[in-house]
Amino acid sequence: MTLPAKLALEDGTVFTGESFGAAGEVDGEVCFNTSMTGYQEILTDPSYRGQIVTMTYTEMGNYGVNREDVESGKPHLAGFVVKEFAERPSNFRSEQSLDAYLKEHGVVGIAGIDTRALVRRLRNAGAMKGVISSIDLDDASLVRKAQASPGLVGRDLVREVIPGEAREWDGGLSNWAKLPAEANPSIGKADLHVVALDYGMKWNIARHLRDEGCRITILPGTATAEDVLAHDPDGVFLSNGPGDPEPLEYAHNCIRGVLGKVPVFGICLGHQLLGLACGAKTFKLKFGHRGANQPVLNLESGKVEITAQNHGFAVDEESLPTCLAVTHRNLNDNTVAGLRHKEVPAFSVQYHPESSSGPHDSRYLFRQFREQMLAERASA
Repeated sequence: MTLPAKLALEDGTVFTGESFGAAGEVDGEVCFNTSMTGYQEILTDPSYRGQIVTMTYTEMGNYGVNREDVESGKPHLAGFVVKEFAERPSNFRSEQSLDAYLKEHGVVGIAGIDTRALVRRLRNAGAMKGVISSIDLDDASLVRKAQASPGLVGRDLVREVIPGEAREWDGGLSNWAKLPAEANPSIGKADLHVVALDYGMKWNIARHLRDEGCRITILPGTATAEDVLAHDPDGVFLSNGPGDPEPLEYAHNCIRGVLGKVPVFGICLGHQLLGLACGAKTFKLKFGHRGANQPVLNLESGKVEITAQNHGFAVDEESLPTCLAVTHRNLNDNTVAGLRHKEVPAFSVQYHPESSSGPHDSRYLFRQFREQMLAERASA
């Protein structure tokens, strides 16, 4: 028998469905993702810390779960909302059902609600605080809990997902995602050393850097500039991660300390942090950009890229200092989707070129980072 469950929003809206995954109660910011596939990568993306994720596609779990496609050691999101979940997955790579995977990792989910109605409400009102529960089914009580939950603004969620110590990364892309060796002559070289500052990094980023011929040292995002430069890197990578970038003063200070000393490349939260370190400001988006089909215009090439995205904050273009130039623009709402420093080798994008899962239009950015590091080495 399935247990009843409820999802309550801070505006008083309550949805009734059935519990799947772990039974229990969680609070978080309720957001939505428009991807049709990739639920396993979404579950294990540390950027979703503190969020209850709603999938807009109608059925989840039909191809199961496998160990090869995870983006971190465990799920990090607060809760999971779907219209339907497949109880019997069908795929030759499947090792476990979605329901069993959520139960194993204690992730509370709710199924059987009208996700279209929920998403329309979030699009109109913006992302809202909410509670999923299978143990408290009193509407008024759940709404009060949603209203009292902390939300994301002003919280340092990075400290909840970063690794405890430095480590070396050794692992490239799987055969399912790897380019042919003749298309990427850097594969296997490991002739450049990148220090990756991990604010909640997806593992597929490290895999791409490895396949671009980089030896990778991963440091916790709380590392100082002195910690980073002590490893004598050819370049510094700023990873994705959860939550509000403004409270992360330690990251702003670290980035300021490495700018101009080695090339820097940032993705998502790393993009926002680079902007803040240079003097820009950030703001919270109404309902964020989360999906695998977001159009971005490369202003330097004139090409449109279809991108995977997951962020709830953005860099405020009006606050940009003169040292930063906009290189990419989100075509859905015209927000800044890429930056380049005019004086030192540093650039960033507000989307995921590693795109697991998702399109491969933006993989060139990893090659661009490699070429920037080689150019700096040659000029030293």
